[in-house]
Amino acid sequence: MRHRLLAASVRDLLRLFPAVALVGPRQSGKTTLAKMLGRNYYDLEDEGDRVRLDVGWDAAVSGRSLVIFDEAQSHPPLFTRLRGAIDSNRSRNGRFLLLGSVSPSLIRNVSESLAGRLAVSELTPFLLPEVARNGLERLWRMGGYPDGGIQGKPSYPKWQEEYLRLLTQRDLPDWGLAARPRIMQRFTRMLAAVHGQVWNGSELGRGLGVSYHTVNGYLDYLEGAFLVRRLTAFSASIRKRLVKSPKVFWRDSGVLHFLLGLPADGSLLSQPWVGASWEGFVIEQALGCLQSQGRAYDAFYLRTKDGEEIDLVIELDGARWAVEVKLTSRPSPADFDALDKKADLIKAGNRVLVSRLPGIHGGHGRWSADLPGFLELIGVRDAGD
Repeated sequence: MRHRLLAASVRDLLRLFPAVALVGPRQSGKTTLAKMLGRNYYDLEDEGDRVRLDVGWDAAVSGRSLVIFDEAQSHPPLFTRLRGAIDSNRSRNGRFLLLGSVSPSLIRNVSESLAGRLAVSELTPFLLPEVARNGLERLWRMGGYPDGGIQGKPSYPKWQEEYLRLLTQRDLPDWGLAARPRIMQRFTRMLAAVHGQVWNGSELGRGLGVSYHTVNGYLDYLEGAFLVRRLTAFSASIRKRLVKSPKVFWRDSGVLHFLLGLPADGSLLSQPWVGASWEGFVIEQALGCLQSQGRAYDAFYLRTKDGEEIDLVIELDGARWAVEVKLTSRPSPADFDALDKKADLIKAGNRVLVSRLPGIHGGHGRWSADLPGFLELIGVRDAGD
C-alpha cells in the first residue's frame, strides 16, 4: 500500500479537532487512506450501512475508535446528529472522519452544522513523492488517479474517458449544475485547449453559445470538483501594468492528455502543447505537495502588459519564490538572466529554474533544478518520512 503525504496532516488535525472532513476528487484514494487510519467504517451510499449506523449509533459515537463516514454528503441527517455527539463531549478530539467529493450539499451541511467543530483536508491524486522513484514520466503521462494507469494497469485513456463521462452525466447534475452533459463534455475539451492560459470566459462562452456568466459558472463547478485550478494573478506595486485575470490549469495531467487526444502509445514530447502540459504538471506537483503537508502558502503567476512573465510565485514560510518552468535539459545563462530580471520586479529572494536537467545546481537563493530537486528545495519530504 502506497504511503500518502496527507496521512500525517490528517492525523495532526484529528488531534486538534473532534472531526475532520477529507475531501477531494472522486477516485483519488480517500477511502483507502481513511481505512489506514481507522476500521470503524460506514459507506453512507449503502443502504445496509445506513441501517447499521442508525441501529448502532450510540455505540458508534461513544466508542474510543475513529468512526469513518464515507460519501457523507449523501446522508444529510448525519450532520445534525454529529453536532449533538460532538457537543456532548467537546473536549474529546479525533472522533470522526468524513469523506466526500465536494458538492453544494456537503459544503452547506458542514458550514451550518459543524462550524468550529471540524477541519477540512484535501486529498489529491498521487503526487511524485508517493510513487516509485523512477515514476515521474509515467505520472506525468497518465496522471495520478490510482486506477488511471499510474499503478501499472493498462487503463489510460479509457479510464479517464469513463471518469469524465460519469462526472458530466451524474455528479455535476446531482450537485446542481443545469448544463446538459454534452455541453459540459464540449466545455472540458475547450478548457483543455487553453490549459495554462489566461482565463477568457467571454471567448469560451462565444464558442459554446452561452454568456460569460454561464461559462464562469461551469468553471466554478469543475474547480469545486477538484478538476481545475485557478492560479491567481500576482498583484503588487511595481512600475508595470499587470494582467489581472487568473490562469486556469487542469490539475491531473492524465485527464488533460486524454482531453487533448493523446493516445495510449502516442509520443508526449512531440505534441504541440507539451510545454504547457509540463508547466501545469510542475505547478500542480509543487502546490499539491505543500498542501498535503499542511503547509500554509500563497501561489500566483505574474504577467505584465508588455509580456514579462513568471510562471509561479510562491509565498512560503516568509519567503518569496520566483519559479520559471522550462521543458529543456539544457537551461542557458540567458534563461537565468531573464528570470533574475523578472524576479527583481517582485523582490523575490529565491529564484528557481525548473527544467529536465537532473539534480540541483547553484545556491544562495538562485538554483537550477529538476522537479524532484525543486520539491526538495521547497521542503517537500518523501511520503514515508
